[in-house]
Amino acid sequence: MNQTMTRAWNFNAGPSALPLPVLEKAQKELVNFRESGMSVMELSHRSALYEGVHNEAIELLKELLQIPDGYQVLFLQGGASLQFSMIPMNFLQEGMRAGYVLTGSWSEKALKEATILKQETYVAASTKEESYRRIPGLDELKLEQGSAYLHITSNNTIYGSEWAEYPDTGEIPLIADMSSDILSRPVDVSKFGMIYAGAQKNLGPSGVTVVILRSDLIEKARTDIPTMLRYDIHNKNNSLYNTPPTFGIYMLGLVLKWVQQLGGVQAVEARNQEKAQLIYNAIDESNGFYTGHVSDKMSRSLMNITFRLPSEALEKEFLSQAKAQGFVGLNGHRSVGGCRASAYNAVPVEACQALRDFMIEFQRAHG
Repeated sequence: MNQTMTRAWNFNAGPSALPLPVLEKAQKELVNFRESGMSVMELSHRSALYEGVHNEAIELLKELLQIPDGYQVLFLQGGASLQFSMIPMNFLQEGMRAGYVLTGSWSEKALKEATILKQETYVAASTKEESYRRIPGLDELKLEQGSAYLHITSNNTIYGSEWAEYPDTGEIPLIADMSSDILSRPVDVSKFGMIYAGAQKNLGPSGVTVVILRSDLIEKARTDIPTMLRYDIHNKNNSLYNTPPTFGIYMLGLVLKWVQQLGGVQAVEARNQEKAQLIYNAIDESNGFYTGHVSDKMSRSLMNITFRLPSEALEKEFLSQAKAQGFVGLNGHRSVGGCRASAYNAVPVEACQALRDFMIEFQRAHG
């Protein structure tokens, strides 16, 4: 266990680590927020005090991601999984088709939700037959003209792959599920018609879903769908049509201030590069004792580092010893097995150094 404090080395894939200063700030304000005599969780979402929290979080996100004019920020519920349904319901007009790039389990689920709705879809590219060991090359995309949109998953938590470069889709809106790498590196928002992300990896606790949506797409969205599933309704009401997850949004705002204090997204990216490289070096320099799931190094994720050991018995022993050393969340996803270190923004460099050292020592003992 890390001896400098009583907190675990948290490599959970989500809900994931939160910055300690954020937790301490929330703890300090928990009972009496800004001399209101109430917790943020007790404030009316119609109160001026809460609306200040709400709007500040929106402005911080715009600033950190350099979101240009012509985009709206929404705070929704239902996780990224609800967006799998909301996107085709709002944007897939009758007679149109939407493209999906398959790079892992979550992109498969996004496509499945659209097909459940009997909407017209097609697979623009896929690496499923290769067990999702890489991201498709941009030259592999088969994009149909007139598509309603192209959907991608920017980072794949289960398999450990991430888009290094995004496709240029021209007039066709590019929609990205960035749940597991939003705010981990700079991104040109203007390339996208929509970005969405569950908060529980890099933005805050579970319960909030951030949607960054181009205004013209909101104007074109369908209105013949249930009210709570309409982007235009949420936009018109500043995400306050019904009671939002107020505490989650407050926490999200604190995380954004923490990123700002670190030096912004560019500083966070440099930190994430350093953290990931520590663990990838342990894999690459192990002479095959550790093998990464992702075969193409350009497709490697900075957020989710997946690897196997020579046998399942050794993996079981590795995970058992890691747990005893205070490491949490290193089990690979049940669908693929092996090991996974999720080094999200709030995971400190020291945790990745400790894991690197543990991996080297384990190899010496068992290699």
